[in-house]
Amino acid sequence: MRIIGITGTIGAGKGTIVDYLTSHHEFHHFSVRGYLTKILKERDMEINRDNLVAVANELREKNSPSFIAEELYREAKAEGKNCIIESIRTVGEINALRKNNQFFLFAVDADQKLRYQRIVERASETDHISYETFVDNENREMSSTDPNKQNLDACMKMADFTFINNGSFEDLYEQVDEILKRI
Repeated sequence: MRIIGITGTIGAGKGTIVDYLTSHHEFHHFSVRGYLTKILKERDMEINRDNLVAVANELREKNSPSFIAEELYREAKAEGKNCIIESIRTVGEINALRKNNQFFLFAVDADQKLRYQRIVERASETDHISYETFVDNENREMSSTDPNKQNLDACMKMADFTFINNGSFEDLYEQVDEILKRI
């Protein structure tokens, strides 16, 4: 059983990689965002990026920096199949998942203006924001000295494989296929 964690900047293509792996390579998908959305609904809270971040930080602070990833890993392990854990955002999550010798971390990035264009086009419930808010959100999540908070920069530096997604879907799929051959 291989487990791939995916980290990366907002709108870079994490979901595109997940969709490709689940539809073409029989990986099972576990999402930090999905896990947190379920909790927000249970708490009758609005589903937006600020609330997702706040609940994630609260859970990590109350339990451990790796809590969410460990919860999803337990679910993935129970499946017993190749799995993807999407939206790894803390160093603690990576360190916990690395205890499994079949864990590989993928990072994905793209040009910032292209990523903003993509989130506007995907129009999910957390994507109705201005470019300035997009940049502010990203800056807030890029680094932190608090181990319970997002640190995308450090996570991306810990990646086993990094994808630059400034091209077409096919370009990204080719990059993913090449890495899958190696792992």
